Amino acid sequence: MRNNSIITKVSRTEAASTACRHVAQALTAALLGVPLLPMALADAPTCAPPAPGEPIFITEQCVDPRFNSPECSAPELRADPVEHYFVACAFPGTDARFTMTFPLEDKYQGRFFMNTHPLYTDPPNVPANDIAFGVASGAFFVRTNMGGSEQSRAPEDTLEPGFDAASGGYRINAAAAKHATQVAREIYGEHDPYGYLYGGSGGAYQTICSAEHTRGVWDGYVPFVMGTPHAIPSMFTVRIHALRVLRQRNKFPEIMDAIDPGGSGDPYATLNAEEAEALDEATRLGFPPRGWWNHPTLTGGPLRLVAGYVPLMDPDYTEDFFTTPGYLGFDDPFGSVAAARVQHNTAVALTISDPRIPFPGIVVTTSLPEGNPDVSGADLVIESGPGAGKQIPLFGSLELPGVGTVLALQFGVDPAVLGELTPGVQVRIDNSGYLALQTYHRHQVPESDEFYGWDQFLDQYGRPVYPQRDVLIGPIGAFNGAGCLPTGNFEAPMAVVQHLMDIDAMPWQADWYRTKVLEAQGKAGADDRFRLWFTDHAQHTSPSPGSTAALARTINYSGVLQHAVRDVSAWVEQGVTPPASTAYDVVDSQVLVPDTAGRRKGIQPVVELTANGSDRTEVSVGQKVRFRAWVQAPPNAGKVVGVEWDFAGAGTFPVSSELTHIRGTQSIEMTHSYDTPGTYFPVVRGTTQREGDPGHGFARAQNLGRARVIVR
Repeated sequence: MRNNSIITKVSRTEAASTACRHVAQALTAALLGVPLLPMALADAPTCAPPAPGEPIFITEQCVDPRFNSPECSAPELRADPVEHYFVACAFPGTDARFTMTFPLEDKYQGRFFMNTHPLYTDPPNVPANDIAFGVASGAFFVRTNMGGSEQSRAPEDTLEPGFDAASGGYRINAAAAKHATQVAREIYGEHDPYGYLYGGSGGAYQTICSAEHTRGVWDGYVPFVMGTPHAIPSMFTVRIHALRVLRQRNKFPEIMDAIDPGGSGDPYATLNAEEAEALDEATRLGFPPRGWWNHPTLTGGPLRLVAGYVPLMDPDYTEDFFTTPGYLGFDDPFGSVAAARVQHNTAVALTISDPRIPFPGIVVTTSLPEGNPDVSGADLVIESGPGAGKQIPLFGSLELPGVGTVLALQFGVDPAVLGELTPGVQVRIDNSGYLALQTYHRHQVPESDEFYGWDQFLDQYGRPVYPQRDVLIGPIGAFNGAGCLPTGNFEAPMAVVQHLMDIDAMPWQADWYRTKVLEAQGKAGADDRFRLWFTDHAQHTSPSPGSTAALARTINYSGVLQHAVRDVSAWVEQGVTPPASTAYDVVDSQVLVPDTAGRRKGIQPVVELTANGSDRTEVSVGQKVRFRAWVQAPPNAGKVVGVEWDFAGAGTFPVSSELTHIRGTQSIEMTHSYDTPGTYFPVVRGTTQREGDPGHGFARAQNLGRARVIVR
């Protein structure tokens, strides 16, 4: 049983300077002169798997066989972004490192936060905003490098001798967290700090595995934008298939016109059979239709991080795709695959490496494929010289001023292979593998019917309609990234945050995990320790891509995460029941939520915008438009503290409404006229704050309302 009171060595009423001095002395003692583990753990058991072949299980009492007794730097008082103490640590004999940022004693409230993601690397410094959020929440922050060079950064790394998925998945994090609590006891006095782990995307896998395979290390969890064990690579391959097909006749503008406020609501109206099939396939696998808004610059996104699993685990796939019945490369009723295939022999003329160019390298070839086809995702196959047989993935082609059309290499290219591209070396531009990859999801139907996004690929008897590969890539990639496959069985409270416009982690996948929790724990157990909160107008990153235009359609969801972490903290420490899970339905793998906050629930406000009483209006130049915004906070989820307007839909929000009363619902009217003809998508942004404090910079949840105004 944890002791909720913090027994401090320095009274909270003492002067800040005295507190700072004492913390520095205590930190130095903790790091330089005090055993890193309490005496009671001197003979503690070694952490081990509960049974042969199972992932290692870590408890508060056991000691990790590799990651223990870290060596740490002396504390350093830092003032940016707020005063805190910084400590850097390393586990001897490994490349695993972590840092800790401690509030001054008078700010500490007995807890710590920890954020995780597989791609965290050196230096594992806590971001400035996280430090400030931690201090404002009475928490110290911990962050690791996930093992540094020992962590898998590419599929090939998982084949290295001694690779242990659990190390970067949760072992290093757990070892760092346990040591950090020991340091906190030396700093602030004898107490048991509460700990909270949160992570997104690959970090969501890690957070869930940490919840399911540790006990007593953390007290609560917030995984966000999570996937299922079959997400890799299918959630990305279905996207690039739709991108190729729908770009052939530039259909995305028409699709978005139908989807946007005031549109027809029928994105299929102008599509031919091939286009309708591609859009429907992506939608039924969970791709949110509104996510196509940024179609001009969309690529495979995170696919580049996991695409290597296919040739690694399924080396015959590309050949089968073009030569075997049942695969689109062989049985293409529309003929577009053959038309898009590029196999062009050429030679290297010049390579360019410039820090101002946001790619690992640029290659100029002596010739390019006829017609300048799209070579995004293609491979540059080396056919002569020392590097013969090696291939380098391409980001695509681009126009470089003063040079012309060049080939941009994909991120993560091995510098040694890049060095083989010397002038005169024969190469082949070949997109065969990328074309084959675009429908790989059709041949990866999970064995369980719980992954309902794949139901579209089954016949009336539940049998796959396409040939299936001998290997399922998804579970392999998921396990290698986090050290386990989720079961829904955990003890400490958890709140999942999932985004309705996420094109990388399809929204329905959080519903899948909810069903696992219900199966493992029953309804009573889920009610006691699980919440699922959906966030609208949010994509995978915050926002994605990071541009002003993105803010007219997507929100920065960091405030939602902060809200969730604080809710879980209050749930654990004070027994405060958090807001109810979001109410939703799933129809053909699309998550649908109610229109009002009272019915939707969750922790994000609901925002509605009308123009002259509707989601669409037509006016003349100079004619005033009457706008009405309605912002609602869900039950027990804070109050409305901000309403901002962007009548041009540019993402700038130059106008803010003055709120005379802070309450759960705000209804505000504004008028605006347009000087130039055109179609506008005005947007209003509503913000709630968890404690209802307009001046508080954290735990601010946003949402958007949009409308269409046609100016004649």
